[in-house]
Amino acid sequence: MQSTDLGNKESGRIWHRKPSPATRNGIIVNIIHSTSDYHPKVLRFLNVAFDGSGDCLIAGDHQGNIYVFDLHGNRFNLVQRTAQACTALAFNLHRKSEFLVALADYSIKCFDTVTKELVSWMRGHESSVFSISVHASGRYAITTSSDTAQLWDLDTFQRKRKLNIRQSVGIQKVFFLPLSNTILSCFKDNSIFAWECDTLFCKYQLPAPPESSSILYKVFAVTRDGRTLAAGGKSNHLHVWCLEATQLFRIIQMPTKVRAIRHLEFLPDSFDAGSNQVLGVLSQDGIMRFVNIQTCKLLFEIGSLDEGISSSVISPHGRYIASIMENGSLNIYSVQALTHEVNKPPPPLVKVIEDLPEKKLSSSNLKMKITSGRVQQPAKSKEVKIQSTILERDLTGNFENKENLSDGLNKKRLQILLKGYGEYPTKYRMFIWRSLLQLPENHTAFSSIIDKGTHVAFLNLQKKYPIKSRKLLRVLQRTLSALAHWSAIFSDTPYLPLLAFPFVKLFQNNQLICFEVVATLIINWCQYWFEYFPNPPINILSMIENVLAFHDKELLQHFIDHDVTSQLYAWPLLETVFSEVLTREEWLRLFDNIFTNHPAFLLMTVVAYNVCSRAPLLHCILKDDFEYFFHHRNNLDINVVIREVYHLMETTPANIHPESELEVFVALTKGQYPVFNQYPKFIVDYQTQERERIRNDELDYLRERQTIEDMQAEVNQQRVKDEAWYQKQELLRKAEETRREMLLQEEEKMAEQRQRLAAVKRELKIKEMQLQDAARRRFLKLHQDQREMELQRLDDEIERKVQMKDREIASTTKDLEMRHLELDLQKRLYEKNLTKNQDTIAKEIQEDADAYRRKVDLEDHIFHKLIETGQTQSRKTQKWKEAEEKESHLRSEKKAAALSDASRKWFLKKGMCAALEYAENPFIQTEGHRLQSEQQVTSHCLPRTSQIKDISEMDSAQISLNRKTEWDSMEPNLIQKVRNLRQRLTAQARNQCQNPRLLAA
Repeated sequence: MQSTDLGNKESGRIWHRKPSPATRNGIIVNIIHSTSDYHPKVLRFLNVAFDGSGDCLIAGDHQGNIYVFDLHGNRFNLVQRTAQACTALAFNLHRKSEFLVALADYSIKCFDTVTKELVSWMRGHESSVFSISVHASGRYAITTSSDTAQLWDLDTFQRKRKLNIRQSVGIQKVFFLPLSNTILSCFKDNSIFAWECDTLFCKYQLPAPPESSSILYKVFAVTRDGRTLAAGGKSNHLHVWCLEATQLFRIIQMPTKVRAIRHLEFLPDSFDAGSNQVLGVLSQDGIMRFVNIQTCKLLFEIGSLDEGISSSVISPHGRYIASIMENGSLNIYSVQALTHEVNKPPPPLVKVIEDLPEKKLSSSNLKMKITSGRVQQPAKSKEVKIQSTILERDLTGNFENKENLSDGLNKKRLQILLKGYGEYPTKYRMFIWRSLLQLPENHTAFSSIIDKGTHVAFLNLQKKYPIKSRKLLRVLQRTLSALAHWSAIFSDTPYLPLLAFPFVKLFQNNQLICFEVVATLIINWCQYWFEYFPNPPINILSMIENVLAFHDKELLQHFIDHDVTSQLYAWPLLETVFSEVLTREEWLRLFDNIFTNHPAFLLMTVVAYNVCSRAPLLHCILKDDFEYFFHHRNNLDINVVIREVYHLMETTPANIHPESELEVFVALTKGQYPVFNQYPKFIVDYQTQERERIRNDELDYLRERQTIEDMQAEVNQQRVKDEAWYQKQELLRKAEETRREMLLQEEEKMAEQRQRLAAVKRELKIKEMQLQDAARRRFLKLHQDQREMELQRLDDEIERKVQMKDREIASTTKDLEMRHLELDLQKRLYEKNLTKNQDTIAKEIQEDADAYRRKVDLEDHIFHKLIETGQTQSRKTQKWKEAEEKESHLRSEKKAAALSDASRKWFLKKGMCAALEYAENPFIQTEGHRLQSEQQVTSHCLPRTSQIKDISEMDSAQISLNRKTEWDSMEPNLIQKVRNLRQRLTAQARNQCQNPRLLAA
């Protein structure tokens, strides 16, 4: 087993020597990706996907490295580094070089493998995407996560639909059915729905599986025709559903060692028309078992307990299996090598031959039926005798039967089946053809031929044969190139594309089979076609003409009369192998008979086609009508033609029968293809040399022609530039003349405008002078009106002032009168208030004096009483303290006298200030001022009284004596000051009453 380490390489070869998977359990190559860091480690592959052709695949590891592996070209390339693990891949988009990758950050990106650039970035999932399903057209994709599935348009990379479900019901898988417009959604509760892609209309729902075998589905697989669904889960049972009938029609039980199924995938086959029968089942033990769902037989398996498989993908054409192993490596398996034992022919069967009664065994009179496994009685002879093959038994007990084919089929029985039904079953036709032609399927030899690339003779095939399908054109080009590399004659054969095209169209998905079928056809049914190369095979056409002359001389004479040769009525049918004149079904039916019979059958078919068409051909006269007839489809029953061919094969004489000239069927050799040199080599070599010389001359001519064309193009380009320059100059000259004429016209217009402007200016000047004169007159009139208005205003002002003065005089007189009345009233009020104030003050002073006298008397009385009491009690005890008490009494008396003097002075000063203020402004003071003064006088008297009370430590008798003396000395002065103040206030009031003008001022 070859092993390839990608390492740090970005490109290289996958294998370095031709792999031999048949000897290595079907493994073509094992691919690992290890790093060469300080701590080397193996990077695990996580996902893998094939492209539409099945020859290329992409694989991504857990570090985000994505590689493309070209199994056909034996190359790998690193196309992207995403720097994060990929969770799903898809490589079968509409644009073949693009692929989708789902990353660990829940996003989906589209990259190009050729440019290695990011094409688009799609977001919208909130959890990891584990599945990407692409529509058959490659234009739509469905991405599935555990909570949602989203439908994307891959042309615009915009989201078209979003499937949201309840959290309790998760999604298992949502995918497109192959080759259809149906979406299948599978949920964790085993419910499966089918939806229309465009309208999302629910087409049907599969019923619930029976409770006896109910399992939770986790993995699903669908056949290529979209009719069968296989589902499995944590069980060893498989449920197989028919989607057309929406019924569970089979339950398959896997071996007991299978406890859970991790992956399912059908194995495609080129000959089953999409109804795949082989299912790959990957179980929990890492082994993938391939079983036939019809016979329930285990065919083969890959993987083992030591080297388990974690996931697998099968290529669309069923040629390769890519498996990611549990150790992180990638294995590529060859399906042909794995199925080699399955497709081996069965061992030789024992045949029993019974003799006819009472006769000896001889080759001339033996009549029997050959069956497998039982003895039958001899068959009775009828009109048609059956020629049987004599079986000889050797010493070892083995039998030889040349009529037995390599795949276990019997050619004689196939001929009987073909004569009975007229054709082979469509389902098994390709298998029968491969058996009849005994194709060796030399993969190695075919790969070496294909590796040579496109032959130079077919580089421009699309110009001569424009085919709408690019895939079909590519397959045709590869097949023709392989034939040209196999033998040089085919590079110069002009009709080879016409000969190979129907087989290419039939086997376009399997190029090896297509090549070997065409090669086998050329070796056996195209014998002696190239002896007269490059002319048509005259010898073969002569055989056809001889047979036609024997069976229908009238038709041949008609051809001769109208100059129609065999190159016109036989060669077009041969070089196109009847593909132009037959439909697909008719052509397949015809070649069922051609491949089953001798190579002369093809030549007899040409004769039979002409004989069966003799009626319309006899009516043709023009040569163009004959050409049209043999190049287009005609109203002819192919069954009649085939019956006629068998009739011709039996009734044609041996001397003109093509069987006598043509060799029997010879199959292609195994391992290497045989050498094909049945052509005049010197002519081909000469033509090749001449063609090479002509090609070189043509290349020289083309180079010279290209040089001349380049020079001519340069000259033409210069001429065009010159013409453009001249045209530009002419346009500039015309533009200049036009502009000169425009300038002249503009100048004339300007002169006229100037004249009109001068006239307008004169008119405006006159109007301006008139307006100025009118304005001057208006200004003078306005000035005169203003002076008159000003004089009128002055007159009005004088009159108004005179009237105001009279009103003021009258008002002043009234005010004086009112003032006199007010003064009289104030005088009376003042006199009244003064008298009242004098009485009040006198009363207050008298009351204060009386109160003070009573207080002094009381204090004297208390003092004398205390003295008498103290003298009687402490006369003896206080003799020594009398001096000290007298001294303290004297100090206290001095302090009280000083305090009394200060209080008296302050009181007198404040009283004088208040009297003076009242004397100076008697009329300004209000009643509030008077009350304030009285309060001040009272307040100043009260502190003095309180001050006298507070001196408790002083001798009471002495204090009262001092206060009485002070009051007696102060009372005459205070009374005198009050009397003087009263006289002054009375005098001022009298003066003010006598001078009213002074009071008004």
